[in-house]
Amino acid sequence: MSKWFSGDVVANGIRIHYWRTGGDRPPVVLSHGITDNGLCWTRLARALEDVYDVIMPDARGHGFSDAPDEGYSPEDQAADLAGLIQALGLKKPRPVLIGHSMGAATTAATAADYPELVRCAILEDPPWMADALAVSPQEQAAWAEEWRADLVERKSQTREEIIAFCRAQQPTWAEVECGPWADSKLQLNLIVFEASHAPHTPWQDIARKITCPALLITGDPELGAIVPPEIAREAAGLWRSGEVAHISGAGHNIRREQFDRYMEAVTAFLGEGE
Repeated sequence: MSKWFSGDVVANGIRIHYWRTGGDRPPVVLSHGITDNGLCWTRLARALEDVYDVIMPDARGHGFSDAPDEGYSPEDQAADLAGLIQALGLKKPRPVLIGHSMGAATTAATAADYPELVRCAILEDPPWMADALAVSPQEQAAWAEEWRADLVERKSQTREEIIAFCRAQQPTWAEVECGPWADSKLQLNLIVFEASHAPHTPWQDIARKITCPALLITGDPELGAIVPPEIAREAAGLWRSGEVAHISGAGHNIRREQFDRYMEAVTAFLGEGE
């Protein structure tokens, strides 16, 4: 990581911090999940940096980026991401966008609303679910508060204690994952939970607008993955140039739990798009 550098841009009216591997290579922009930060992509960035210029922004309210009181919908975060892409001059070639969870929703919304900025999109287990499984606003608020309480406890711990907790809770993760994961919890602004249950545009409306090549990567719902098979099939039927890669043996954190198979899916998709 010695060659990597960091910086800040003003995008969509706020300061966005990012890490970048650099080099005269095609750009890839990685959008992390809620409570993570840009460096939570370290393992993937290391795997891609010889071929791509990898940019890892901290989403608003996360890492070293600004934490405004509002603006945490996928559309707001897509405007942040579009502003970052424009501020960094990532035009020729247009960047590949990869996102996980919240970041996958951001990536999808960016591909839908700013198609001129996106070469292709990879979505790792976005928060897309069947209407029958969608929780009420009250249930979502209760879930967010429970998660918030857990994070308050994490933020009272030392970095070493959080890393030890990560190792105990996620024994299948590579060691490189736990340090950035711990840092992200200490850096997180809890304001993100105040807006996390705001109404969102239905995912189907976003998927219909995606015209670039897209890859949806799914895991096993019984292991904690969000996207069930029926939603993956529905998504594949809604967008114009999309495909699905299911990786068994992984839950919500697909790349952390099945990294080699995740990389096979990503590199095969990007190879086809060359």
